Amino acid sequence: MSAATVTGQVHLVEPTKSFGQKGFRKRTVVLEQVTGRFTNYLPLEFMAESCDMVDNLSVGDTIKVTYRLTGRKWQRDAQSEVKYFLTAEATDYELLKAGEASAAAQDDEADLGPADESAPF
Repeated sequence: MSAATVTGQVHLVEPTKSFGQKGFRKRTVVLEQVTGRFTNYLPLEFMAESCDMVDNLSVGDTIKVTYRLTGRKWQRDAQSEVKYFLTAEATDYELLKAGEASAAAQDDEADLGPADESAPF
């Protein structure tokens, strides 16, 4: 299946969660898209090593995410109802515009200037 992209503003970056004995990791980033009257909230899941790539994301950042859709079927037993689940699994992202919080943090770092390594601590 080919990858698709979606663009939006970061609404939420959840902490990384671990599952099972093998330590499977997953991290959800929710994008917000304002489209006329309605606001869409799109949960995208970063899996395994991809969890770490969103450490520097902040609420308010505008990003373009590359993702693929994955689906699975689940049934507790032969007599129970079959349920289907759809996941947007993020594979990469591109920062298009830093949000106000990210831009302010970067400005604060720039205002500090270079560290004086000769200063005693």
